[in-house]
Amino acid sequence: MLKDLLRADSPDDVALGLLRLLATEGIRHHEESVTQLEHALQSARESETDTGDDAEVIAALLHDVGHLVTGEEVGADDFLARDLHHEEIGARVLSAWFPPEVTEPIRLHVLAKRYLCTVEPGYRERLSDVSEQSLVLQGGPLTDEECRRFEAGPFARRAVFLRRADDRAKVRGRRTRELSEYLPAIVAVLEERKRRGS
Repeated sequence: MLKDLLRADSPDDVALGLLRLLATEGIRHHEESVTQLEHALQSARESETDTGDDAEVIAALLHDVGHLVTGEEVGADDFLARDLHHEEIGARVLSAWFPPEVTEPIRLHVLAKRYLCTVEPGYRERLSDVSEQSLVLQGGPLTDEECRRFEAGPFARRAVFLRRADDRAKVRGRRTRELSEYLPAIVAVLEERKRRGS
């Protein structure tokens, strides 16, 4: 499926390929309570609630594509045995089509978790069990100097926004929009990048 997706070049083909990837590979569990697809849809819905920005919504929808590409899932024998850097993999795959407004928050959403663990009292205690376990593999809370470097980056705000949507998107049975309803927004972001030539 990924090979077919990587050959796609029109915005419609790319968007449909990504939705197919989420629909088929997304049946795996992300956390104990939700599948990858449920988590993606809840993340997008959380993002929509707080913004009208298509790039932020699509980043939320696609932020864990790296898990789908690497096959990471709860219940796998090696899940949480090592960090496969799903955020880097997802951002790299998606950068073939999407602008930095989508891919950079995805690349930084794990760093944003580590940042919030340092700067926001009580944040770490609210993490899900899986997020807490993965935090250790991902390097733990940032140092004060690492926090300053993160804050100085151009996509820090978007990464924190995505992280907060991610954290709230792990509720069994929550109603969301249908996956197909995101097709126009994905196509719009892809076409905008083509127009900008970036």
